Amino acid sequence: MLKHILFIIISLSGILLLAEAPTTVEYVDLLRYQGTWYEIAKVPNRFQKVCAKNTTATYKLKEDGNISVINRCIEKSGKVNDIEGVAKIIDNKTNAKLAVSFVRFFWKNWFFGDYWILGIAEDYSWVVVGGPNPKYGWILAREPSISEETMEMAYQIAEEKGYKREDFELSVQELDVGKRK
Repeated sequence: MLKHILFIIISLSGILLLAEAPTTVEYVDLLRYQGTWYEIAKVPNRFQKVCAKNTTATYKLKEDGNISVINRCIEKSGKVNDIEGVAKIIDNKTNAKLAVSFVRFFWKNWFFGDYWILGIAEDYSWVVVGGPNPKYGWILAREPSISEETMEMAYQIAEEKGYKREDFELSVQELDVGKRK
C-alpha cells in the first residue's frame, strides 16, 4: 500500500515538473515601458475588488535600478484609490520578469508578486502581463481602449501562455469630461 502511495506521489511530482511556466518576451526596453498604462482587461483578483473603473498603472525608473509603480482606480463610490509600490527586475537579461510589492514597513518592501511580460506590441502600445501560472493576468494599453483586432492578438498571446480568454474580465475606462474631445 505504501509503495502505491509513494508511486502516485512521485508520478504526480513528475507531471508537475513537466508543466512549464509561460515564456516571456525576449526583451523589454524599460525606458519605453515606463509611463502610464490603462487596464483593458484582467483576471479578477481580490486586491482589485474595490476598483469600478479607470484603472491605470504608472511605472517610472528609479535611480536605484528599481521601478516605481502607482496603481490607481476609481471605486464605485467615486473615490480615487491609489497605491504605490516598487518593482524589482528579476531577469536582467530580458527585463521581462519583475517582482512587485505594495507592502512596505520598516523601510522595506515585503510580499513580492510575479509580474511577467508575456507579450508586447512592437510599438509598446499594448502588453499582456501575467506570471508563472494563470492566477493573475492583465491586458494593458497606452490608450483607454484598443481595437477588436488588437484585443484578439492579446487574447491569443494569453491563451498561448496558458490563460483562458473567458477568465478575463473587461475593464471600464471612462474619459474625464475635461479630457473628451
